[in-house]
Amino acid sequence: MRSLRIPSRTKVVAAAAAMAVAAGLVSAIGTAPAGAAPSCPGAAPARLVGSIPGAALEGLTVDASGRLYTTDLISGRVFRLSRPGAPAVPIARVPDGGAGALAWTPDGTLLVGYGADPRVIAGDVLRHASIGRLDVGTRAFRPWVSGLSAANGMDVSARGNVYATNDFGNLIGRVAPGGSVNAAWGSLPSANGAVLGRDDNWLYVSRTFVNPGVSRISTTNPRTVQSLLSVGAASTPDGLTLDSRDRPIVPFNATGEIVRISSPGRHCVLASGLPTSSVVSYGRGTQGFSAGRLFRAGFDGRIYEIPGGFDRGATAAFPAR
Repeated sequence: MRSLRIPSRTKVVAAAAAMAVAAGLVSAIGTAPAGAAPSCPGAAPARLVGSIPGAALEGLTVDASGRLYTTDLISGRVFRLSRPGAPAVPIARVPDGGAGALAWTPDGTLLVGYGADPRVIAGDVLRHASIGRLDVGTRAFRPWVSGLSAANGMDVSARGNVYATNDFGNLIGRVAPGGSVNAAWGSLPSANGAVLGRDDNWLYVSRTFVNPGVSRISTTNPRTVQSLLSVGAASTPDGLTLDSRDRPIVPFNATGEIVRISSPGRHCVLASGLPTSSVVSYGRGTQGFSAGRLFRAGFDGRIYEIPGGFDRGATAAFPAR
């Protein structure tokens, strides 16, 4: 087993400071009024299925065997849970700053975004963020590309193009399969999260701090941007996913709601009472965190199942799904 290095105090403090700034922004802009959207049919209370005390969870995905992976902004570690209720096992740690988004490549490698620390407050100026490649079988991690504005959200197309977002800036980056980085492929203020539609023609993103809501961006012409939802008040939409009908499922970090967008401008609430929700993902496979089941992770270090979001045909994002 590859040994895990203990993060230095400086890095831990830096990542924690970044989290504090983010939390301060959420607190500063307030919360949306309760009851702004109706409950979805079948909405039900969330069920706790995992916990990592002291962690601030940012990335979330599931492999073909139904094992869940999540990242910690504070320690920079990547954790794996074999099934609901199982302990979280650290399997890797990024070399710089906090660990961010997760996404699968066509060959089954797990990409890990990193560099989540106070530098993100500089927006697009520093372009300090990186992506590493994690072999989940051997637990070997190696840096891959750098020069991105951030990697708070990330997804990979069937052709192997990687898209990465930055909620503190404007730039959306794209990385070619060979590793060529275009840090300014697209632009949308405070784009966060990233998930491709099933034909890879649209990249869906949340808008967290600026004009909060959800948009989709054409992958053939990133200047084509369509707004699917504007929430007005400070709900702070975060890391989203799609159901089997390509309807966005979005966590509202500040208000603690998990919502589904049924059509442009219309949404309903799948679950509530989950403040600091940072990311959602469907499961995958036939066991463990299985396909059709919706899961949420948050800055509170907890992972919940959202029963109201069950969709038999929905899976975690992976290329050519």
